[in-house]
Amino acid sequence: MRIEIADALKACNADPKVRAVILTGTGDRAWSAGQDLAETMQIKGAEEGEAWAKQWIDFYNALRHMDKAVVAALNGVAAGSAYQYAMLCDVRVGHTGSRMGQPEINSGITSVTGPWIMYDRIGRSRAIELTLRGRMMGGDEAHEVGLIHYLVPQKDVMAKAMEVAKVLASKAPLAMKLTKQRFREMTEEGFWDSMNANRRINAENYASGEPQEAMREFFEERARRKAEAGKASKKAAPAGAQVWTVDRANRKAAKAKPAKKAAPKKAAPKKAGAKKKPAPKKKAAPKKKTAPKKKTARKPARRAAPKRKAGRGKAKRRR
Repeated sequence: MRIEIADALKACNADPKVRAVILTGTGDRAWSAGQDLAETMQIKGAEEGEAWAKQWIDFYNALRHMDKAVVAALNGVAAGSAYQYAMLCDVRVGHTGSRMGQPEINSGITSVTGPWIMYDRIGRSRAIELTLRGRMMGGDEAHEVGLIHYLVPQKDVMAKAMEVAKVLASKAPLAMKLTKQRFREMTEEGFWDSMNANRRINAENYASGEPQEAMREFFEERARRKAEAGKASKKAAPAGAQVWTVDRANRKAAKAKPAKKAAPKKAAPKKAGAKKKPAPKKKAAPKKKTAPKKKTARKPARRAAPKRKAGRGKAKRRR
């Protein structure tokens, strides 16, 4: 996903028709949950670690080198590296349910880039407290410290982001480009110092095995909670309800146990078919049986007629 986002931003930056960009998440739960811990656990050796670090540098630089204004529409949680990416955007719009923070230390991962960005945005004292505690801020607190510029109702986040983006897009493009370039120059030295420190510190941390163990425990605990939540939802589900499985990769609807009331529904078609049985009786009408009797009654009358004609003929011959 990092590569795709970086490529999309580069394409927008190269397109003269694009004057402003909005970054947002899908749905209303998260802007982005940040770094994939499963991916981090699979990194083995210095070469893989170096390639991984270069991807992150390119990811951050794609946003930092944008000549167009970038607005973050924070529809939900922005954690870890996503929190850092949101802070690198020019303007942020959120709601009270938006949550932002640097929780890496809770998974045994060191925080290097995040504190550098926070130091520039909200000061050293608050950056230290948030980083060492791994605490997430709510929308109100993020707005209070200046990380969220516009705090609006959740349903209005995207509309407000569009409003701000239109204002930014109306500015002179060259002035926008050169002004953003100057902001980038002011933070360039700190950025590269942070990237180099990130390589050195994470190499030492991962060599100890501590992050891997902490992440393993994190995944085990999360799996246990999901399993318990799945059992609770199945017990609480009413008869005939649809219950979603816990596995996000295979979100298939699993029907609850069949209820006793379902039996009459299956028998209903049989009752409907039984009503159609009297139909053949109506077709076998009694009128067809009486029809041949009428035909036999007419035959004797026709035979009697020739006898009378023969009698009259004999009388004429006698005369």
